[in-house]
This record gives sequence, C-alpha cells and structure tokens, in this order.
Amino acid sequence: MTRRGVLLFAGLGLAWGIPYLFIKIAVGELEPAMVVLSRAGLAAILLMPLALFRREVGPVLRRWRPMLVYTVVEIILPWYFLSTAEERLPSSTAGLLLAAVPLAGVAVAFAMGRPERLSGLNWAGIAIGMLGVAALVGLDVGGSDLIAVAQMAVVVVGYALGPAVLARWMSDLPGIGVVAVSLAGTAVAYVPFVLLTGAWPSAWPSGQAILAIVVLAVVCSALAFVLMVSLVSEIGPVKATAITYVNPAVAIIAGVLVLGEQVTVWTIVGFVLVLGGSYFVTRRPRPGDARTASDSAASMPTVSAEGPDEAPAVETRRP
Repeated sequence: MTRRGVLLFAGLGLAWGIPYLFIKIAVGELEPAMVVLSRAGLAAILLMPLALFRREVGPVLRRWRPMLVYTVVEIILPWYFLSTAEERLPSSTAGLLLAAVPLAGVAVAFAMGRPERLSGLNWAGIAIGMLGVAALVGLDVGGSDLIAVAQMAVVVVGYALGPAVLARWMSDLPGIGVVAVSLAGTAVAYVPFVLLTGAWPSAWPSGQAILAIVVLAVVCSALAFVLMVSLVSEIGPVKATAITYVNPAVAIIAGVLVLGEQVTVWTIVGFVLVLGGSYFVTRRPRPGDARTASDSAASMPTVSAEGPDEAPAVETRRP
C-alpha cells in the first residue's frame, strides 16, 4: 500500500468507526428522527452540488423505483433504528453488532435467488460469526436490551439488503449521485415525520449535540464517501474490504475513551468471533481454486459504507 493509501485507509477507518459514538451523544438530547433528519439533510446539502456538477442526479432519478427501495432499506429505516437502539445500547456494542452485516449478506443473496457457492471455510465463518453475535447478545448485552438488539437486527438486514438492490438494479449508476439523491430523499421523508411526531426539539440543543450532528454529516457521511472512492481507486476494492475489520475496533476504543463505556470479557470474545466469522464468510477463493474468483464475487459483499455496510462496486456506494 502506498503512503497515500495508508493515509486514506486510516482516515476512512476513523470516519466509519466514530459514527456510533456521535450518534450516542446526539440521541442524548435529540429524538432519533431528528438526528436522522439533520444528519441526512446536512450531508445532502454538501454532496448534492457535487453530484449536480458531475451531472449524476438525472441518471439516478430516472431509476427512481429501485432508488426508492434502496433509500428505504439502506438509510431511512436503518439510521432510525440505529439511533433508537443507541438510546439503550453502548455505542461500542452497536458498532460491533453491525460487523455481522457480511453474515446477513449471505442470507440476502440466497433470498434474492443469487446463492453463493460457499466453501467449508465460508460455512465455518457463518458459524463462528453467529457464535460471536450470541456471545454479545446473550452474555454482554443482557436480556433487558433485547428490544434494542431487535432494532439492530433491522439495521443489519437493511445494510445487507441495500447493496444487493444496488448490485441487481443500479450497478451502473454513478456513486456520488446515488448517495446525494438517497440522502436528500431521506431528509425530505423525515421532515413530515419529525413534525407530526413532535420530534422537533423544544429547546436549542447544546453545543455538544450540534457538534455530534455536524461530525455525523460532514465527516461520517459526506467526507467518508469521498475518502472511500479515493481509497478504492488507490488500492482496489478487494484490499479496501479490510476496512470492515477496523471500524468496530475504532468504535470500541472511542466508546471507552470518550464515554467511559466498559469492555467486558464477552465484548472481546464477541469482537474476535464476529470479525473472524465475517472474514471467513467473505473470503474469496484464490486463483486456481475449484471455484473461480469471478464466481464468488457475484454475490459476496465488499466494503463498508458506515461501519460494516457492504456495497457491490465503487460506483454505487454511500456514506
């Protein structure tokens, strides 16, 4: 990896590892719906001019049906449930549970009729990853937070389903256009929701909450997407998938250092098992194996867009 590649990788690992920390801070004062609205709106304001300048909005809008589905399953629902779950869960646990997205991606591929030919190592990865999730949910999170765990399950499924929609119906669309339109659509959808549910804050939030929203929108969404595009161009999509295994570690460290969250033995056990399982389930065969790399690449997830959120190609990623 070049020096530029190392810097891009480090920057993206940080940008996609800290959202959970800042979501935790934001939902301490703001309703989850307001967090999603402000984050998506500000990020859209930053990216839409670039998408318009590159003439990428028109082609995306012409494919509005799959674009609508993608926006709902990838941003509108997951961002709300993630913010809601973090009212109960530590930020580090939320980030770690999302490392299970590659495991859900395999199930989504089967459900959409594009089953992956899994090797014994891939099946072992599924088993290991599920043991890690069980360790986190049953021994680290505790039964009192099962509602939050169910909300995180919605996030995991959404983050696995969104890229599958992109890969099947929109793989040829420009990435920045997809991201800008999806963020703008999310903001528009949340305006009436916030107003009707009374999620609009009755008092001006603190500087800490405002800073959290700005970081989520500018760093964790808009800037992260630009970094991701540059990173994939610099080192290629396969090497870039390693970012998936950095984000949860950043989330844990940030939660401990900033919020004073506790790391238990089961947090470490779950961390190792979930990431190990995700690595093995997404491992592609080497050239010369019975299954070629092209067979495997058809439905395997790739690199994260916010933490372990996978996407099929650089042109169709979102922050």
